[in-house]
Amino acid sequence: MTQAGTISSPNRLDLDSAPATDVLGAAAHSRGEADLAAALTRPTGPAGIEVSVVMPCLNEAETLETCIRKATQCLERNGVRGEVIVADNGSTDGSIEIARRAGARVVHVAEKGYGMALMKGFEAAHGKYLIMGDADDSYDFENLMPFIERMRAGDDVVMGNRFRGGIQPGAMPWHHRYIGNPVLTGVLNLFFRSGIGDAHCGLRGLTRRAFQTMRLRTSGMEFASEMVVKAVMCGLRMSEVSTTLKPDGRSRPPHLRSFRDGWRHLRFMMLLAPDWLLMFPGLVMATLGATLFAVLWQRPVSIGRATLDIHSIMLGALLVTVGYQGLTMGFAARIYAVQHGIGRASRALQFGFRLLNLERGLLAGGGVLAAGVVLIGLVVGLWAAGSFGPLDTGYTLRPLTAGMTLVTLGVQTILMSFFYSMLGLCGRQS
Repeated sequence: MTQAGTISSPNRLDLDSAPATDVLGAAAHSRGEADLAAALTRPTGPAGIEVSVVMPCLNEAETLETCIRKATQCLERNGVRGEVIVADNGSTDGSIEIARRAGARVVHVAEKGYGMALMKGFEAAHGKYLIMGDADDSYDFENLMPFIERMRAGDDVVMGNRFRGGIQPGAMPWHHRYIGNPVLTGVLNLFFRSGIGDAHCGLRGLTRRAFQTMRLRTSGMEFASEMVVKAVMCGLRMSEVSTTLKPDGRSRPPHLRSFRDGWRHLRFMMLLAPDWLLMFPGLVMATLGATLFAVLWQRPVSIGRATLDIHSIMLGALLVTVGYQGLTMGFAARIYAVQHGIGRASRALQFGFRLLNLERGLLAGGGVLAAGVVLIGLVVGLWAAGSFGPLDTGYTLRPLTAGMTLVTLGVQTILMSFFYSMLGLCGRQS
């Protein structure tokens, strides 16, 4: 079983000790917690409904009745009081009538998208436990008890694992099985440390409380990744159970588009992982650039037949500037994520936010800017001393490049300090 770490109070933002203009969304957090408490105390529908099986549907007339029958029989056979909900996304092939005849409750979802259909289905569900699964007859709705039992045991999110349970020949394209799913699952585990072996299995369970806690938002296929990422970020307890996958029963192609939907998964994960997208690359570039500056500051360096001179220093200046921009934007993205409930406030983030308030940022940025102006002024002084004639570029380009780099970093620091302060102010007012 895989279990995400639980949230403890030290991981929350220490809002009271931060400056008034730099509070990371105190009002937004308190309001969100109040909304969640109200949602959790609302009645959940007819008494006694334990499990709601939610199936997103868009023209699934060929297989929908079979899926509903299998899910219903599984619940009845095991004495589970439940319901089947079909979240219809605009079917025109008679799926709605088929669902009603089969005993399912139909929820009409006007906004298109896999994730949107599931979210609306979850919102309409009455069960304490929610199980989602595609209505194409590829998933094993006859064997839902492992999911239910894990949720009864206290798990918040229970993932199906098709690789562990068995994938029948022809059930999954080879590039999904050996490239797409392993790569996307690996990236998700690298970024968010979920420990899940099949992050994109469409058959999974979650408790009503987990659904309300995660506040899922994405409307497309990336909804599957969002659920795992949010479960980790919210400190929910996750586990995996084996499930099977067989060829679906439809005569038409699936709604899934490999490259488009794969990119949507990857894009979503990168947007929620500013450390990997911005801060780590920025740190590497800035360190490499600073190293070039330090090594080449006094004289050129020869490595074999290659000579590193002023041109390499200019490359170092570029790396430092771009890397620093990545670091500062990554920090801003972390603040934004915490304010909007899609990230956790680590101790490092709390410390950095308290340290880098507007006044300190202006002071530091102004100091760096002044140092750069001094270096540029020295070069201008040498130029003036030579009656503004030609300069020895081998001697003057080093301090000039360093000065321009420092001016750029100083301006970036000042601007980002104002931006951080604006984020904090917006967090208070929200």
